[in-house]
Amino acid sequence: MLAVTSQEMRELDRLTIEQYRVPSLELMENAGAAVAEALLARFGRQAKAGVLVVCGKGNNGGDGFVVARHLKKKSIPCETVLLARKEEISRDAAENLRAYLKVKGKVYEGGEPLPLLRERLKGKKLVVDAILGTGLKENVRGMYAEAIALIDSSGLPVLAVDIPSGLDGDTGMPLGTAIKAEMTVALGYPKLGEVIYPGVAYVGELAVADIGIRREAVQAVGPRAELLEEEQVGLLVPEREPDSHKGTYGHLLVFAGSHGKTGAAILSTRAGLRIGAGLVTLASARSLNGIFAGALVEAMTELLPENANEEIVPPSDQDWHRLLERKTAVVFGPGIGLNDSTRTALWWLLRKLDMPLVIDADGLSLLAGDIRRLGGAKRPPVLTPHPGEMARLLGADTAAVNGDRIGVARSFAEKNCCYLVLKGARTVIATPEGRIFINSSGNPGMASGGMGDVLAGILGGLLAQGFPMEDALKLGVYVHGFAGDRAAMVKGQMGLIASDIVDALPESLKALKMGARR
Repeated sequence: MLAVTSQEMRELDRLTIEQYRVPSLELMENAGAAVAEALLARFGRQAKAGVLVVCGKGNNGGDGFVVARHLKKKSIPCETVLLARKEEISRDAAENLRAYLKVKGKVYEGGEPLPLLRERLKGKKLVVDAILGTGLKENVRGMYAEAIALIDSSGLPVLAVDIPSGLDGDTGMPLGTAIKAEMTVALGYPKLGEVIYPGVAYVGELAVADIGIRREAVQAVGPRAELLEEEQVGLLVPEREPDSHKGTYGHLLVFAGSHGKTGAAILSTRAGLRIGAGLVTLASARSLNGIFAGALVEAMTELLPENANEEIVPPSDQDWHRLLERKTAVVFGPGIGLNDSTRTALWWLLRKLDMPLVIDADGLSLLAGDIRRLGGAKRPPVLTPHPGEMARLLGADTAAVNGDRIGVARSFAEKNCCYLVLKGARTVIATPEGRIFINSSGNPGMASGGMGDVLAGILGGLLAQGFPMEDALKLGVYVHGFAGDRAAMVKGQMGLIASDIVDALPESLKALKMGARR
């Protein structure tokens, strides 16, 4: 499902109105009617006990008047409070206010709207937030901030029209303060800030209303972000040909593990196997082979020589060519350790490797010391940082990363010609061309060690099978969270561990594929 920036949505509206001759009042009518329908479907019982629609002076308020009129026509007890004077509201809002008044709708407005709002909230069972729209870019202050505080403190369920008032439509950050809605009906398309945290927590249940935006306008604007959903991702799970064999599904090389960090190597290797790679080889220090041989029955190992400090010796060009022979993708970094030898190995791979490369964990920490190396990569690698690792790559702080996850990911991927998987709740995938995919699967039970190692192995395993890069990233990120969701349904979220995700991968792929067939 497409997700748009606030500017893209404004342009979609403009083109639909000006170029394709759809009247703006028709779009507003469609919007209000759709919101009213969603409201009755979700809050029918509360609506019958009394609805208060709180309107601002812009077009968001106009949508609110349409909602109120449609509720009034269905004999739903409904009132509106206008946080402005009637003469201050936009042209289309004024037109719909008049239409609402014609059906004997009640509107409360005046010089002191806050006392009116406080009074009219009494006895209501539902609030419709139609105060501020997506054009907001500065912190909410004064009367609007106080109105939001009144509504949030009322304890009443809130349905937001298009976006919760006060929420940044692009970043999902509250601009000083924001409505916490139980449901939001996005008009036309969801806004980026509604499908990324922290915005998700303010939006509540998200519905999307078709308001009549022309398809040609969408093609002209070309939004570059999508929210990944189950049905869409399920289509990426392929059928296996009956005459295929292990060589058909690629050979993944996992360069991982060091003393004290063998678990990371085991998890990423097992994930590569469970996601369907035909063969997986783990390359790691010779002295660790006993641990790996007992834990990885189905995988192969490459034993790398060590120096006196028990660090791997960087392979020579000849050794690299032998290691990479017949391999189809490489994962570098889970638990590999931070030293000159591993740094040398990573620089070699960036310069010389002509197959998909996933850089994770310690590999990212090595890269943070010399990010310019990405500019010399033979082909765009995949980087999989969590917000702390992303901050180190940028030389920034974690708060700056979390303050604009989509913008940070897109900018980094474009500037450094790489694919970026910014992990966390609602993982963000960014491509070198600036395309964005936002994941919707996963749960808080996955906030435990080793989950990133599993994701690296999943991505590497899909790339080894020959999946196109974007398809591998979309399917890999989604099924990682989807497997976590399925595991949590059985075991609960608390105590969920990375191995549970690995074990749930085959049945999760099966469920995704079956769901896409329905």
